[in-house]
Amino acid sequence: MKVLVIIPTYNERENVLPIVKAVLAVTGSDTHVLVCDDNSPDQTAQLVEGFMTTESRLHLLVRREKQGLGPAYLAAFQWGLDRGYDVLVEMDADFSHRPEDLVKILERIPAADFVMGSRWIPGGRTLNWGIGRQILSRVGTRYARLILGFPVSDFTGGFNAWKSRVLNSIDLPTVRSNGYSFQIELKYRALKRGFKGVEVPIVFEDRRAGQSKMSMRIVIEAIYRIWVMRFAKN
Repeated sequence: MKVLVIIPTYNERENVLPIVKAVLAVTGSDTHVLVCDDNSPDQTAQLVEGFMTTESRLHLLVRREKQGLGPAYLAAFQWGLDRGYDVLVEMDADFSHRPEDLVKILERIPAADFVMGSRWIPGGRTLNWGIGRQILSRVGTRYARLILGFPVSDFTGGFNAWKSRVLNSIDLPTVRSNGYSFQIELKYRALKRGFKGVEVPIVFEDRRAGQSKMSMRIVIEAIYRIWVMRFAKN
């Protein structure tokens, strides 16, 4: 399988090269990394370009401006699909998604259509999270399960691997969600079309460096977007 690990970035200068090197260290020659940068003013992209001169498995996609997580992933998915990758992985730049858990996710993808890294199944957990953030994440998943009707334990999680045929089947150009709701919508569309998804326990650790992109706007968007998904034709 040709695997592409997609790492979206915006002002991730402190994290980007360490996470890229860690991913490349635990994966084989058929796994490549694509950094999708939203024209970071801290020169994240320039650091990646410099490392690309000595690492053929690393690629860079630079967008003109910051547009959010969902559009970044959609652009990166299309980049990977156009180049014939069999599996595309979503992964954070800040080490909240651990490279060792990436190995577990990739081990499960041959027998599934997509694999979800889950914090809320046995063996999964979070580190350095306050009680408020834990409640928000758990309640968000339960809310999505109730409205959408699928028994996913971590609907909002963003550490996921997708076979290309799944992404080609869920009408990516019509996805309008961002943040939490983007992750929910991808999973819902795939499950609604009958694809098989499995959950793998992961340890989610709060970012090592830099500033969190989480905001109340992202939470509010997820609340109403779930209802849009529920009654959408896609």
